[in-house]
Amino acid sequence: MTLLSVLDQTPVIDGHSAADAIAATIELAQLADDLGYTRYWCAEHHGLRGVSNPCPEVMLARIGSVTKRIRLGSGGIMLPYYSPFKIAEQFLMLEALFPNRIDLGVGRAPGGDMRTAQAVAAGTYNRGDIFPQQVADLVGLMSGTLPSDHLAYGVLLQPQIDTRPQLWMLGSSDFGGMLAAQLGIRFSFAHFINAHFGHTVAQAYRERFQTGHEAKPYLAAAVFVICADSEQEAADLEKAVDLRRVQMAYGLNAPIPSIAQGVAQEYGAREQLIIDREKPRSIIGTPQSVTERLHALQEQFNADELIVLTVAGSYQARLRSYELLADAFKPGC
Repeated sequence: MTLLSVLDQTPVIDGHSAADAIAATIELAQLADDLGYTRYWCAEHHGLRGVSNPCPEVMLARIGSVTKRIRLGSGGIMLPYYSPFKIAEQFLMLEALFPNRIDLGVGRAPGGDMRTAQAVAAGTYNRGDIFPQQVADLVGLMSGTLPSDHLAYGVLLQPQIDTRPQLWMLGSSDFGGMLAAQLGIRFSFAHFINAHFGHTVAQAYRERFQTGHEAKPYLAAAVFVICADSEQEAADLEKAVDLRRVQMAYGLNAPIPSIAQGVAQEYGAREQLIIDREKPRSIIGTPQSVTERLHALQEQFNADELIVLTVAGSYQARLRSYELLADAFKPGC
């Protein structure tokens, strides 16, 4: 059985508001819970018009209140902004509210441009320089294994509960994989960011894993997927994705293009090169073609789980994509 999960960036589609996007996230989380998906992760971004969740920990509390069994997590918290102690407190509180359902996934990317990063961090964004130590601190805090000379050693970490969130490292390069292996934690590779050598990172993670926070390696591949009822619908949805990728390549801070905008857009040679370059980052098609490619990717990565990111030109198309995938994979069975 293939374990399927959801990564949600709370996208703002052109013509809709951030409030619409947030409502769509709640709706999708409830659907994923009903369909049997394993976990639901919320991403952290700042200063972007196309995505609207700067605080996953707040969104997770809301989602937890309207779901029943699905695991909830951050995909991820951008740890260089924050105190590991404070993040541990936040996610222990979530774990207290929703026992045995919380994942704490962390990354080192800024989730926005450098000017925005400095604004979020009050001018002290460290660009990930101390990230390995921050992750080690989180492991120590969650497991009660901080060294005696650590600043937080002996400080009461609240709330005091018996269960703990799962710890995850998120990454799109060998850096994250090697750090996850060294610390003995779960690892999710962002194929939707880097589609070219993730399987080698995954293999190295497994080979170099040291028993630590976890007894054995556990790997997920995070993949951009759109599943549609027909080839024509898939092609139209892909055109909106193409337009988004061109906008991002040109540094345009804009909402997610609608299907109509994508279909109407025409491109020159330079833009077509961008589109062709970015194609490997997406799996778009009908259930048959999508599931075939996902099974192949899972085998290539030797992945324990697939985490699916779907950003489409309509919220209804996004919901339908997850319905079709669930029907094809039967994740709750």
